[in-house]
Amino acid sequence: MIEIQAKDLEKSFEVGKTLLKGLTFQIEQGERVGLLGRNGAGKTTLFKILTGELDYDAGQLVFAPGRRLGLISQIPVYPPEYTVEDVLRSAFARLRKLGEELDALTCRMEAGETDSALLRRYDALYARFEGFGGYDTDVAVNKIANGLSISAAQRRQLFASLSGGEKTRVNLGRLILEDTDILLLDEPTNHLDLRATEWLEEYLQGFHGTVLAISHDRYFLDRTVRRILEIENGTLSFYSGNYSFYAVEKERRYQEQLRRYEKEQAEIDRLSETARKMHEHNTELLHKRAFSIEKRIARMRTASKPVKGRKLGVQFQAAEFTGDEALSLRGIAKSYGDRTLFSDVSLKIQGGERIALIGDNGAGKSTLLKLIMGEEPPDGGRIRIAPQTRMAYLPQIVTFEHPDWNLVDSLLAVKRNLSAPSARNRLALYDFRGEDVFKPVSVLSGGEQSRLRLCMLMDSEINLLILDEPTNHLDIASREWIEDAVEAYDGALLFVSHDRYFLQRFATRVWELSDGRIRDYPMGFAFYRAEKAREEAQQTEPPRQKPKKEPVRNPGRSVKRQLELCERDIAKAEARLGELDAAMEAAARDYEKLMELSTARESVQAELDGLYERWEALGLMEAEA
Repeated sequence: MIEIQAKDLEKSFEVGKTLLKGLTFQIEQGERVGLLGRNGAGKTTLFKILTGELDYDAGQLVFAPGRRLGLISQIPVYPPEYTVEDVLRSAFARLRKLGEELDALTCRMEAGETDSALLRRYDALYARFEGFGGYDTDVAVNKIANGLSISAAQRRQLFASLSGGEKTRVNLGRLILEDTDILLLDEPTNHLDLRATEWLEEYLQGFHGTVLAISHDRYFLDRTVRRILEIENGTLSFYSGNYSFYAVEKERRYQEQLRRYEKEQAEIDRLSETARKMHEHNTELLHKRAFSIEKRIARMRTASKPVKGRKLGVQFQAAEFTGDEALSLRGIAKSYGDRTLFSDVSLKIQGGERIALIGDNGAGKSTLLKLIMGEEPPDGGRIRIAPQTRMAYLPQIVTFEHPDWNLVDSLLAVKRNLSAPSARNRLALYDFRGEDVFKPVSVLSGGEQSRLRLCMLMDSEINLLILDEPTNHLDIASREWIEDAVEAYDGALLFVSHDRYFLQRFATRVWELSDGRIRDYPMGFAFYRAEKAREEAQQTEPPRQKPKKEPVRNPGRSVKRQLELCERDIAKAEARLGELDAAMEAAARDYEKLMELSTARESVQAELDGLYERWEALGLMEAEA
C-alpha cells in the first residue's frame, strides 16, 4: 500500500528562485527511506510540507487514509509545569480516550444494557486498547527512557529547563510511545550518544511502520534505510539501496554521464571541423552539406556535463613536535554541586596520537576538553601542557564574540595579516562565496558556523588539535572534507565524536569516560568495540574452568614432532591474522564488513594465544627430556 504519494511538488521562498522543482515520488507502507542532500537543499522544507506546517506552491500530495504521522524536529509547546515524565506520558492521550470510552460502556452494561451494537463496540475498543498497551504503560515508558538515556532524575525535571538536544531526545521518545504509523526523523542522531543511537537503530529495525529519515550519519543510514532519495538542485534522484550502495552508484552514474558527454563532445568537434572545411570550399553543394551537419550537431546536444560538488581543498598546518609528551593529566577531578563528573584522572597524550574520548551524554566529555583548554579550572589535580605544544580547539557549540559582524570582518579580526580581498579568497576555499561573505555570522546555520571557525583555525601551525563533535550539523560532503583535512594533519588529535565513520577512521586510542573514571584502550575503535563485547560477555557468563592440559606421554621425538606441528599451526594463524589485517584496512569504510572481520580476527588471535601457550609448554618438556 502506498503511504505517501507526491506529484510535481514545487516550493519557492523567493521570486524567481525555486527550492523544490516538481518533486514526484511515492513511499510504500513499511519502507525505510533516507532523504539526502546538502544543507539548504530543501530536505527540512519537504518534511514541513509533509506535516502540513508549510504549504506547497504547486503539485499534489496524498496520504493513505487514517495514517498517523510524527516529525521529530517539531517540539510541541507544553504547559510550563510539565515534567519530562508528563511529556513522555502525553503519548498515551489516545489510549486514555479509549480507556474513558471503555469505562463508560462498562457502566452502561453494568446498568443492564444488552444491545448487541454496544457489545460489538466494546469488543472492538477493548482489542484496540490492548493493542496500544492497555493499562500497563509503565513498562513501555521505562524501556524507551532507558534506551534513549533519559535518566530517572531527568524524568523529574521540567521539560522547559532542558537543552534543545535534550528536548529533541525526549520528543523522539514521545513519538515512539505514540505508536506513530509514519516516522519522519530529521537528523535524529545529532543529539544521541553512541548507546542511544544504537538502541534507536535496533528499535527501527523492529518498527512496523514507515520511516523517512534525514540524516548525515552514514553508519545510521547503512543500518536503517533501504532506499535513498537525494535532493539536488531542486530535483530528486532515486537509489535502491542503503548509503554504501548510494555512494558507489552515484559515482558510477557520474562516470557514465561524463563518458557519454565526452563522447558526444568528441563527435561534435569532429563534425564541426568537417562542416568548417566544407564551408571553406565555398561551393553550393558543400555549403548545403555543411548546414545539414550543423543541424545534426544541434540535435546531438543532449548530454549535459555532469558537475561534482566543489571539494574544499584546505588542510590543517601542523607544527613540528619535538618532544614525546604533548599534554598530561594528573589526578584531575571535576564536580558540579553534589555531582562528580570524574576524579583521579591521570592520562597523557603523546605526539602524533589520535585519541577518541567517548561516553554517554552528560558524562563530562566536553567539560574535560574545557579543562584542557583552560576555559574552566579543575577541582583537583594538574594539567601540564608541554612548552612546544600549540593547541587549536573546535567546540561543540560554536560562538562568536561579535555575532553581528559579517564573515569577512570576523576573519580579519583573527587574521590581521590578511587584506579584505585575501580574506574573501580564503572564505571561498571554505565555500563562502559572493554576497554570502557579507552576511552576519548570527544568520549562519550550525554547520556553516563550524566551517567558519575551521577557516579561522586551519591557517595556524598547530600540533595538538582538539575537536568536540566536529561532524555534528555538517552535511555528508562537509563531513568528508573535514575527514580529508584531518587525514592530512599529522599532529596529535583528541576528539569527542558519536560519528562511527569518524571514530573508525581516526581513533588509534580510545578513552572511555564512564562512572566518573576514564578507561584507556590503546587500540582502534573496531578493536575497542570487540573488547567491550568480550568484557560484557564475561560479565554475563559464569567463569569457565580451563581445560586440563593432556600430558605428553611420549617425550623425546614425540615432543619434537608436536613442537614442529605447533610451529606450523602458529605460522598459519599468523598468516591468517595478516590477511585479516589487510582485509580490515581495505574495508575501512564498510563497517558491517569491518565488524565481521574484527570478530574473525579476535577468534584467530585467541587461537594463536593458545598455540603460543602450548608451544611454550612443549618447549619446556623438550628441554627436560
